[in-house]
Amino acid sequence: MQTAGLTTQKLAGELGVDPKTVERWITRDTVPHRTTALSAARLLGSQAAYLWPALEDSRTAASEAEVVGFYPHRHLVPKSMWLDLLRGAQREIVLMAYASLFLPEDNPESIRLLREKAAAGVRIRIALGDPETPEIALRGVEEQLYDGLVGRVRMAIAYYRPLLGVPNIDFRLHRTTLYNSVFMYDEEMLVNQHAYGVYGYRAPILHLRRCEGGDLFDMYAESFERVWETAYPHEAVRSPSASVQEAAGR
Repeated sequence: MQTAGLTTQKLAGELGVDPKTVERWITRDTVPHRTTALSAARLLGSQAAYLWPALEDSRTAASEAEVVGFYPHRHLVPKSMWLDLLRGAQREIVLMAYASLFLPEDNPESIRLLREKAAAGVRIRIALGDPETPEIALRGVEEQLYDGLVGRVRMAIAYYRPLLGVPNIDFRLHRTTLYNSVFMYDEEMLVNQHAYGVYGYRAPILHLRRCEGGDLFDMYAESFERVWETAYPHEAVRSPSASVQEAAGR
């Protein structure tokens, strides 16, 4: 505080807390709430973990508490869970994958439910792979599916295409190297963790629930946002059917 030129009263005022609270941090080794600690550390030009080492222990415990369950393979996740999470979402739904073809195929009502959720005011963002890009072709080679993966992506887009133009639904395509597929429903998330050369249904699923003080959920959420920033509207991509129709008209 001396180095930063801050008095107890001034630091308290900057943080919006009582000066006695700051005094307890100094004289009683009281640990502040993590959000307050991070703000204080920025003002003091230091690291929160250096000022309050106990924060690291609480952060680890909080992140561990975010893990609701773990499934060795995606196909072991109960089919009912996908729909239960979808039905329970009240604010936001995120679907990010290359294809996620299993969702509409295993749960045909999922497209209708997404439309109903959007009508109820839920924000829905869908990001699927662009089948025209080399990134999808490379994944097909890596998984030894070759053009089969491209075909699965095209089929998935066909399933989700009826959602184009529906209010509260934003449908984009992306061409990022996908390390994980993310399915987020408000404060819960299913993460399909991919492994080189392994089919998605064989890769594990991590079930997370956002927890105060944890950062595991937010890490995957931030990863999605990075993909979303570079994704582009589905409408901007020429579909194969459009090319066929154009050729037929010549």
